[in-house]
Amino acid sequence: MSTPNTPDLMQKIVSLCKRRGFVFQSSEIYGGLKSAYDYGPLGAELKRNIMTEWWKDMVHGRENVVGIDASIIMHPRVWEASGHLSGFSDPLVDCKVCKERFRADKAPRAEPGQALTLTYADKGAAKVAEELIAKQFEVTLTRDGKDLKGAVAGDRGYVCPVCGSPFLSDERQFNLMFKSSIGPVDPLGAVAAAIEAGTLGGLTGRELRSAIEEITKPTAVYLRPETAQAMFVQFLNVQQSMSMKVPFGIAQMGKSFRNEITVEHFIFRSCEFEQMEMEFFCEPGTDDEWMDFWCKARMEWWQRYANEPGKFRFRAHDKSELAHYAKGCFDIEYDYPWGWGELEGIANRTDYDLKKHAQYSGAKIDYFDPTTQKRFVPYVIEPAAGATRGLLVYLIDAYHEEEVNGETRVVLRFHPRLAPIKVAVLPLVKKEGMPEIARDLVNAFLKRGINAKYDEQHAIGKRYRRHDEIGTPWCLTVDGESATDGTVTLRDRDTMEQRRISIAGAVDEIEALLRA
Repeated sequence: MSTPNTPDLMQKIVSLCKRRGFVFQSSEIYGGLKSAYDYGPLGAELKRNIMTEWWKDMVHGRENVVGIDASIIMHPRVWEASGHLSGFSDPLVDCKVCKERFRADKAPRAEPGQALTLTYADKGAAKVAEELIAKQFEVTLTRDGKDLKGAVAGDRGYVCPVCGSPFLSDERQFNLMFKSSIGPVDPLGAVAAAIEAGTLGGLTGRELRSAIEEITKPTAVYLRPETAQAMFVQFLNVQQSMSMKVPFGIAQMGKSFRNEITVEHFIFRSCEFEQMEMEFFCEPGTDDEWMDFWCKARMEWWQRYANEPGKFRFRAHDKSELAHYAKGCFDIEYDYPWGWGELEGIANRTDYDLKKHAQYSGAKIDYFDPTTQKRFVPYVIEPAAGATRGLLVYLIDAYHEEEVNGETRVVLRFHPRLAPIKVAVLPLVKKEGMPEIARDLVNAFLKRGINAKYDEQHAIGKRYRRHDEIGTPWCLTVDGESATDGTVTLRDRDTMEQRRISIAGAVDEIEALLRA
């Protein structure tokens, strides 16, 4: 059995996701929205199962971690304190040749004066680019098939990530937060009234923008770009209401929104996504120890549900990469079909966030240790994972192809606890009492809280293949002997081995396999 880690793997996964109801393009009948996706029946189950396993491990499995579910819209001062309003922006650049818009800080690097090869989709696109460059920039390049040679890198130190062009626009700052308004007053009405009154007369450019922002500021709110800030803001309420003693953690799962410049690789990067974050508050001086603890714990969790644990690794951030507030940060990376990329970040945020919120709110945010009689502002270790990115990782990890009797069998080898459907119950034929036995068995699973599916469509072999492709770990087949001897055939997804088990003990058996 093998995973085809090739460029077309993502095409196969995207196709399977739509065909089998995992992920759909949002608003598809209207042409779709590039940065948004909807999770279908199986995708919703898979994502819910991943998040449930995370919550069980991070909250229910620990006495010193509790959870919250905070509002998506928070007071705007929260984002002033956190630095998001002033600094949560990326340098945005347009390629003047292929028109790609990208983040300058993520672009391929190129030394000034370095010889470059620009590559396009085909010969025709290369010819159009050659003519555009000659006309607009008065630079003559040599065309070799779909490649253009003879260009050199400028002083920017980077090139277009799509075609490799050094012909770029100036960098512009692009705010990543979605802005909205709250309350019955329409902010556009206030702007219109200011124009009618002439108070904006004579203003242009930055001055005009600042004046309009001042008018709309009283009603401005933002969709949260991360779940973390609510856990800092609610530190005192959680600590006091639950009598928590440092060290302790606050966990939260939920949606965040970022007006991403580049959306790429299917659901890897999108404007709306779900996070699984925890802020662990500890005494300064113990933070290095806890950083090590959470790095190991989080890596072990991701590998626990994977077929190929060797495809996960740590990457330490260089000093130049660290956020201004961070003492240190490690990414848990996964080997995606396009290369290594981030899955989760574990950061030592020090006491930066709590102190900033104390400064901006005027509240006294600290902790008094009754044992040592010491008062201090806790340091924070933050494991922050993406649930939607985790879903993509486990889809890639699960996808396998193998030859069976001269045909290609596609199977999603999900860990059973992550699988959308745990067991399928299949009557061999739609008569002789088999459907009734199968439906009774499905109901018995559902009453026990195990997601089971009744399936009677098509030949039994096709049904097995269908459930292989959606990752169902076990199939139970009701046949002619079931009514007489009280048994069914249990088929394993990965090995395809079959054995007879009793109908009366079927639910207990599957339940035991799920606990294994």
